[in-house]
Amino acid sequence: MSYLKRSPWVIHYDGTSCNGCDIEVLASLAPRYDLERLGVINTGNPKHADIFLITGSMNDQNREVVQNIYEQMPDPKVVVAIGICATSGGIFSECYNVLGGVNKVLPVDIYVPGCAARPESIIDGVEKALKILEDKKHKLVAMGLGTEILAIEPANIEDAAEILALQKLAYQSEAELYNDFAFPPLMQTLSELKEDFKTIIFFKAVMNGIIIGSVRGYVKDDTCYIYRRIVHPIYQNLGIGKKLMNEIEFHFGFASRFEVFTGHKSKRNINFYERLGYRMFKCEKVNDKRHRVYMEKFADRI
Repeated sequence: MSYLKRSPWVIHYDGTSCNGCDIEVLASLAPRYDLERLGVINTGNPKHADIFLITGSMNDQNREVVQNIYEQMPDPKVVVAIGICATSGGIFSECYNVLGGVNKVLPVDIYVPGCAARPESIIDGVEKALKILEDKKHKLVAMGLGTEILAIEPANIEDAAEILALQKLAYQSEAELYNDFAFPPLMQTLSELKEDFKTIIFFKAVMNGIIIGSVRGYVKDDTCYIYRRIVHPIYQNLGIGKKLMNEIEFHFGFASRFEVFTGHKSKRNINFYERLGYRMFKCEKVNDKRHRVYMEKFADRI
């Protein structure tokens, strides 16, 4: 099992649990079960952690803390939701002050159900997390070396379900940034997305037969409107978003103007589009939490 060689470190966070799962997490690290025999060490510093173990449900008070811990962890990283409260919110899921399971706040890689989760189940979950961690590492290294073949090509309606799943994953971070989980990309249904294929051109980024990125656009009145550029979280910062933008701009090269939009707090997106030659020309209020920033580029800048 070569994926155990990295001796990963874990960080544990209690998100308002009853402490039942927390005790079992500690038990799995103690001598009787001895999770350290797999090379796993518990750390209190997220900058040193590879695996994020979370127990308990999510609410408005701990959401930001969990996000901060996650953002400080280096890539690649894995999130493990431990216990029924962390996986779905459990019996508290309908409470007014409970958002639900960890997946309402972060992308979860491994779910370990139970009330409380048994140490054996926790160890099994961590072992599976190690494999995912190693897989993510290999993908990042392969992308960096250029050994993974990336294809940017037109998408069709048969890709709708896969693109929608990727869209909901990719937009989680935006919803968390604005604390707005009624974000339109997260609320879109499969039938609505399939309907979009009738009037909108979709492009997809494919690696090993899996869609890891997408962008869509259309032309109206000599302006190309580009939106919902998405890349799988583990493939971000590898130039895939730029390749998608280059492809759709080339496809609509007959347009004299290109327009995109993003949220006012999405500094990374704004900087990304500025590097591609886009400039901000309008900002409008969407709701009390979010403003939409519009950016444009003219054909002579391409």
